[in-house]
Amino acid sequence: MGDVTAVAHTNLDVPWALRWMELAHATMREQRSHLMALDRAIGDGDHGDNLDRGFTAAAAALAQTDPGDIGAVLKTVAMTLMSTVGGAAGPLYGTAFLRAATATTTPDIDGPALVAALDAAATGIAARGKATVGEKTMLDAWIPAVTAARTALADGAEPGAILEAAAAAAEQGARDTEPMVATKGRASYLGERSAGHRDPGAESSAMLLRCAAEAAESRATANEAT
Repeated sequence: MGDVTAVAHTNLDVPWALRWMELAHATMREQRSHLMALDRAIGDGDHGDNLDRGFTAAAAALAQTDPGDIGAVLKTVAMTLMSTVGGAAGPLYGTAFLRAATATTTPDIDGPALVAALDAAATGIAARGKATVGEKTMLDAWIPAVTAARTALADGAEPGAILEAAAAAAEQGARDTEPMVATKGRASYLGERSAGHRDPGAESSAMLLRCAAEAAESRATANEAT
């Protein structure tokens, strides 16, 4: 019985998902100006404002719910982002969270389910944006994250460690967009002039995945204390 309890504590649960969204809300508020500055260089300049508004609305929506599984949390976020975030970010992030929700319809998820959810999110973004890796978009953070997550799972990592690997890979992926020439979205209008600037969507994606990893770490710490 002790082994079963230990495994359960390594899984990700509804409180983890809610904590993830709390951290995402706070991070998008704190990083609003940074994301807007990145977007002003190669886009409309409103990425930070849009995500701050979207995750503020998502936090308010979640406060009115009592989700029974992780998927319910992610679906609420998805629908809220789609209805409140302008530009491409709303549909793209909304699709990502909605696809991930379909892979997380239980009160807690293990490593394989987590990797499936991350893969579903990335696949959704690719389908909605008709993009692929290397085009200076948020996929340049998501695809490395999914690859790192799969590797961590194959190495026997628990969900928290899988998310840490995914977040680190996404952060590197965002940095790697700086020398790229954009071929998708508004940044593509700049052609060669888009090189030398970090993609704001990749940057915000890395932030979201870092929040997921930090939420898992805080849940693990809480479990150890009880």
